[in-house]
Amino acid sequence: MKKVVVIGGGITGLTAMFELQKKMTEHHLDLELVLIEKNHELGGKIRTIHSAEYIMESGADSIVARHESVIPLIEELGLTEEVVYNATGISYIYTNNELHPIPKDSIFGIPASIESLNRSTLVSEKGKKEALKDFHTQNEHFTKDSSIGAFLEAFLGKELVEKQIAPVLSGVYSGALSDLTLRTTLPYLLDYKNEYGSIMKGLEANKESFQAGSNKRFLSFQNGLSTIINRLEESLVNATIFKGKGTKQIVKSGQQYQVILEDEETINADYVILTTPHQISQSILGEDALNPIFDQFTNSSLTTIYLGFDIPDSTLPADGTGFIDTNTSDLVCDACTWTSRKWTHTSKKHRLLVRLFYKSSNPSYNKLEQMSEEELTKVALVDIEKSLGITGEPTATVVTKWNEQMPNYHIDHGKAVATLKEQMKETFPNIILTGASFSGVGIGACMENGRDSARHIIADFLSECK
Repeated sequence: MKKVVVIGGGITGLTAMFELQKKMTEHHLDLELVLIEKNHELGGKIRTIHSAEYIMESGADSIVARHESVIPLIEELGLTEEVVYNATGISYIYTNNELHPIPKDSIFGIPASIESLNRSTLVSEKGKKEALKDFHTQNEHFTKDSSIGAFLEAFLGKELVEKQIAPVLSGVYSGALSDLTLRTTLPYLLDYKNEYGSIMKGLEANKESFQAGSNKRFLSFQNGLSTIINRLEESLVNATIFKGKGTKQIVKSGQQYQVILEDEETINADYVILTTPHQISQSILGEDALNPIFDQFTNSSLTTIYLGFDIPDSTLPADGTGFIDTNTSDLVCDACTWTSRKWTHTSKKHRLLVRLFYKSSNPSYNKLEQMSEEELTKVALVDIEKSLGITGEPTATVVTKWNEQMPNYHIDHGKAVATLKEQMKETFPNIILTGASFSGVGIGACMENGRDSARHIIADFLSECK
């Protein structure tokens, strides 16, 4: 009997275990499955908090519905009836102490038509004229490994990128556009430029694919995202799950590996899937030759603050779902989601629930990092009063700090991943590194990573059995 050990009980590890169990049953394979999680709860960055009135998420608040890995897994888990979708509405950019709507027919702030460009209140007439060069300039040297910031500025102009596109894209991908590649963000933009001669023309020609199910872009569950974590755990009937056990080291032992836990317990394994953040995987492997590659990966930090108020969420601007701050205002926060408006299931009586985001790229973050939860709450309350005019004591507060746990996909990230995978094949055969640190932003991508890792092991095992 062969043994597969998955280290890390977040969505990547759980999806890997689910796929391993499914394939083991389908092919009648003689496998033993073990999942090891350091925390006492599974889920990683997915954890739902319930209060008397609200449903709040300490990490991600939704899943991108159109990712090809998402709906099939939800259907397999029998959770279709539990799914809820986001309410659509206007997203704003807060700049110079005012809310400006992100124009309709824009994708991540990128205009999908001249009409969309002209509707912008964020860009001057000069900036709009500069953006029109997109229609008569050709791409002569940009590739998918080029900086998305340089690419967009070359064809749409600096003002449009800085004032309307960068706040949105930087918020989604947690980094400066100059440090992010087209490949790891929006690779189809290069295809559109090359095929249509214009980014805006390409977006306009393909807008149906973006608008299809536009009211169903993101999903959650009636009782929060932890629903999928709980169902995955319940489904793993043929696996052994260790919770509250950290992994200290992996040691090669002949054709196998010894997985040594922090309490010195040792588990032998034929295959290992490491889904932990890159710095933890680096420590567990303890291989000096790999350190220069591991050291190329970077993380950032994030603090989020929920505030609930005993006032109706209709107090918010009509049809709005939140704003992004450009740091040219008197606010400290980087963004604010109007949660009770965007996710109606999160507030039973439709009372106001907002969530504020503070990133480590924020000039004030060093000060924020030293603050207590009470002090951080006061900062958030000032931000809400300045941006939305809402005052009063909150009826619910949840502060969550993710210190050095948010992966950054810098310009050389893809090369570092490819190099690391090649080195792993030689140094640690049958150990797979996967998860958000290496390949994929978002829950859907993590699901895909887990599934693909499991299938790789199953294919290898079947080939050995022949």
